[in-house]
Amino acid sequence: MTETILDTTHAAMQADETDDAARLRFYEKLAGSELFLLLKSDAAGDRISPETFELSDGAFVLVFDREDRLAQFTGRIAPYAALSGRAICQMLAPQRLGLGLNLDVAPSSLLLPPEAVAWLAAMDTIPDEVTARIEHFTPPTGLPETFLTALDTRLAAATGLAESAYLVGAVYENGSAGHLLGFVGARADAQGALAQSVSQALGFSGLEAGTIDVGFFDGTDTAAASLARVGLRFDLPQTELRQRQAPGSDPAKPPLLR
Repeated sequence: MTETILDTTHAAMQADETDDAARLRFYEKLAGSELFLLLKSDAAGDRISPETFELSDGAFVLVFDREDRLAQFTGRIAPYAALSGRAICQMLAPQRLGLGLNLDVAPSSLLLPPEAVAWLAAMDTIPDEVTARIEHFTPPTGLPETFLTALDTRLAAATGLAESAYLVGAVYENGSAGHLLGFVGARADAQGALAQSVSQALGFSGLEAGTIDVGFFDGTDTAAASLARVGLRFDLPQTELRQRQAPGSDPAKPPLLR
C-alpha cells in the first residue's frame, strides 16, 4: 500500500524523538491534510456528529488520511466528513476531545490528547496589530530555513489575496528592531487570513509568536518601494482556483458539532 505524507513524516518524527523540526513538520502536515472524520450519522446541513470513543485518557474522535483506511477500520460503509486537520482541531478543542489518527490501519497510527489538539487549533490565532511607527527597513537576516520554507508554502496557497509580500528587517522609532513581512496590495477582507498564515508558519517552524511583525501596504505607498529595494520577495498566485464547497471548507464558517 502506498505511503501517505503523514506516514512518511510520522516515521521521520519517530526515528528521532529529539528532532523538533521533524515533529513540527508532521504536525504541520496533519493540520494541512484532508482527513476523513468518522461520523455517527450523515451530516445534516452544516452540523455533524462525530463518533466518539471513551478511553482512559478521555474521549477521542477518529480520523483517517484515506477513505480506504476508514473503511478498513470500520469494516463497513460508514458516514464521514472530509475536512482539513486544522478545521477538525478547531471543532474539537472547545469540547476537550482528543484525536485518533489512522488507528490500527497505518504506520502513522497515533493518539493526540486534547492538549495537542488545542495546540494545533491555537495555530490559527491572529497576531496582535503592531502600532509602533517604522523608521526604516533593512535586509532580513538570521531567520531559519524552516520558517522561510513554511512561509513560502503558505503564501503559495494564498491565491488572489495579495499581489506580493516582502520579508525585511524593521527598525522602529521607539528604538526596537525585528523582522516584518509586508504585504503589498492585499485585499482588505483577507488581511486577517494572511496574518494568520504568518502565525502558522512561525508556530510550525519552532519560532515564538511575535518574532515576525505583519504589515499591509498599498502598491502606491513609498514604503512599498522601500520594501522592494531591500526585502526578500514572495509572489502570491493570482489565478483564481475553483474550490469544492463542503462542511468546513470555509474557514470563517467551520461545521458545527451536534
